[in-house]
Amino acid sequence: MPVFDYDPPERFVAGAMGQPGARVFYLQARAEGRLTTVALEKLQVAALAGKLDELLDDVLRRSGGTAQVPAMAPADLTDNAPLDQPVTEEFRVGTMALAWDQDTAQVVIEAQEITDEEDLGAPEPAMLRVRISAGMARAFTQRALRLVAAGRPPCPLCGQPLDPEGHICVRLNGYRGGEEAT
Repeated sequence: MPVFDYDPPERFVAGAMGQPGARVFYLQARAEGRLTTVALEKLQVAALAGKLDELLDDVLRRSGGTAQVPAMAPADLTDNAPLDQPVTEEFRVGTMALAWDQDTAQVVIEAQEITDEEDLGAPEPAMLRVRISAGMARAFTQRALRLVAAGRPPCPLCGQPLDPEGHICVRLNGYRGGEEAT
């Protein structure tokens, strides 16, 4: 099982390539000339960002405000640059885990390769493990939430993404602007 370990990375971001509706989402870590890129679903990016914020808020609350956890992303850690090139997918993410390391005051993020649970003879899945500061985690979350929100706008009636070529809304019983959908 290859473990791509970054403690800490110089850069850790979520990014996407492609047009809204056909984007591929990635996590990317870089340090000391190494670059690791893993693919995941848009919902996984959103879930990771949400859970990271929850984890940091919980650490701050439990410490009574004494933990070195910023409430907002520090401006100097904001990263709006595109993904590093080349974007070469190491694996597709199946499960993710988050933890707070009290001793180092770091967030630990593990993204494990998706596996076929029925294949008992398969090798151990690959893993990306990243240890980042609370400030870097807040900056990651901020970028990830912007990335997810930059997709197709939602239909005001049903909430499903609107496509440029049209949208069949379930709330309109399959009608599209007065015409029945085929």
